[in-house]
Amino acid sequence: MNEHGNEERVFEMGVVIPRRVIQDDDESCDCAHVLVKEFEKVGFEVERVIGIADEFIKLAAPLETLGRAAAELQIKKRTHIGMDLQFEVEEVEAFVRQPDGSVFSWCERFQCYCHLIYGIVNSSKSAKDLKFDGKEIKWEIGENLILKLESENIVKQVFPLHDEKKRKKLLRNWALHWWHFTNQPIDEIYSYYGAKIAIYFAFLGMYTRWLLFPAAFGLTLQLIDFGSLKLVMLPVFFVMVILWAIMFSQFWKRKNSALLARWPISYEDATDKGPKIIDRKASSWQPPMELMKVLEYDRIKEKEAFQKSEWLGRFMRFRNDAIIIFSIICLQLPFELAYAHLYEIIDYDTIKFGLTAVYLFAIQYMTKIGGKVSVKLIMKENNENTEKQADSLVYKVFGLYFMQTYIGIFYHALLHRNFSTLRRVLIQRLLLSEVLENLLENSLPYLKYSYKKYRVRHKKSEKGAAGEKIQFTSRVEKEYLKPSYSASIGEELEDGLFDDFLELALQFGMILMFACAFPPAFVFAAVNNIMEIRTDALKLLAILRRPVPRAAATVGAWLNIFQFLILMSICTNCALLAWLYDEEGKWKIEPGLAAILIMEHVLLLIKFGFSRFVPEEPAWVRANRAKRTTQAQDMCSKKLLRTISGVDKNFGEKKLK
Repeated sequence: MNEHGNEERVFEMGVVIPRRVIQDDDESCDCAHVLVKEFEKVGFEVERVIGIADEFIKLAAPLETLGRAAAELQIKKRTHIGMDLQFEVEEVEAFVRQPDGSVFSWCERFQCYCHLIYGIVNSSKSAKDLKFDGKEIKWEIGENLILKLESENIVKQVFPLHDEKKRKKLLRNWALHWWHFTNQPIDEIYSYYGAKIAIYFAFLGMYTRWLLFPAAFGLTLQLIDFGSLKLVMLPVFFVMVILWAIMFSQFWKRKNSALLARWPISYEDATDKGPKIIDRKASSWQPPMELMKVLEYDRIKEKEAFQKSEWLGRFMRFRNDAIIIFSIICLQLPFELAYAHLYEIIDYDTIKFGLTAVYLFAIQYMTKIGGKVSVKLIMKENNENTEKQADSLVYKVFGLYFMQTYIGIFYHALLHRNFSTLRRVLIQRLLLSEVLENLLENSLPYLKYSYKKYRVRHKKSEKGAAGEKIQFTSRVEKEYLKPSYSASIGEELEDGLFDDFLELALQFGMILMFACAFPPAFVFAAVNNIMEIRTDALKLLAILRRPVPRAAATVGAWLNIFQFLILMSICTNCALLAWLYDEEGKWKIEPGLAAILIMEHVLLLIKFGFSRFVPEEPAWVRANRAKRTTQAQDMCSKKLLRTISGVDKNFGEKKLK
């Protein structure tokens, strides 16, 4: 019986080893045979698949195996009374099940798989001699088997597998369901991919729905000739758009808290601890508990150590941020301004095209260097966990992309006040850039996958018959050849969600910061995002491997970036309106500027005051949490009283004796 409680086996992990040329006569020493036997010992159900170039070991874990691993890892799960308690196999019915009926979420199952796979060691009293394809390996006492075989290039990779039944269901109900527009099966996405990816698609769906209102308003401004009233309608549109953005960010917080309340996620475990297989490096931050153990008898030294650790971490983060900001201002800003100025003064389109090609090549190289430098700096910070490190990377790298994306637009809008060029640049960025990015985002992984299949076929044909037709028959081999869901920058800390969120943030800033210059931009954004929902789903389900799950259940640093873009949009649109009215000659600059400055301050006040007006959590979420807390306190109080009463009775009996 598997983890879902039925008889069907679901293989969720795969181990890749090279296909052997020399078969060993003694199976007891064969690495592949030993691997299978060790996997079976820890409780896995194993299936071996011989591929064209490699051999694959598929692993499935019954509920008993996962439960034992969860108990060893001390995974905390939500119970029916609302408390997060350590999992125990004997008390499985006390824990809340997932939306799909399973006991463990995909993230919890993945942690258990990693613990079991990388927990196999030589527990015998002597070293073992292993053989693989004529190569002899010594497995020492207490040595980790998988790490040993990885160092010998025998285990090539350990990766998660797609569940074909659920994958095909999501393809029908999600990726290929275009007529549902923004509606998505979020609970099914959470069950299959984990909280982080589900949160991304929930955010994308809500953002796209909310875009429909400013898109309709902006399209109306573009199609209807308001005549002299257009100079009045633009400030109205600007105010409505800013209020829309403020309400969206606040209501998203409510939506996020509602999703967390709906999904049985342990709040303590909602951060990524970075198991070995995820390829995430551990933080150098020393937890306070370690300091308490060392200095528990000296309160003064303990306080000093805490303060030193805290301020040292803050200083290192401040130093790294200062390095990145200084590099952006001194290196990237002059480069971007030079390109924007040359583009403005050059008259020949062919020269502009060549200049743009050189610029794009150079900026991609600079961005990659900036990302690598950011990762190295972050690794020296005292961050609590990998999610904090990922947030730090997001802030630093977004600064690079912010300068790259917007400095040219600022140049045309704020310095030259050339609104025709500004609108043309916005149309190019929104239409050409986003369409090309979507095409590249989905076509490049498929081309990589096709190229890998071609290489495997070519190598096989060189060894075998020249005219032999080679077909990939096993699903696991096809999945192994697919690209992983990785980030373009900082793969050590981030996955493909970095690029997806970055695309949304840059789009949000572009349509919002220059809303007065080009109101129909919201229409392009809404149409693009409706397509983005389905193409991203298709990419995850059909083109890429199943991603490694992340436990974090919020958008993290991206929400703060969206808030920053809202503040920037208030300033930029006020500047655009001031120069627009001055250019038209309808207002004198003095009263017009005064009115716009007043509008700016009022909107900033609304931005910071709206969070007080709209709470971040719905009332039912707060009520449910208060109810669970009360129930947990009552049960703990009763148990504590019974324990104390029993101790007092035993003490009284001993005293009488």
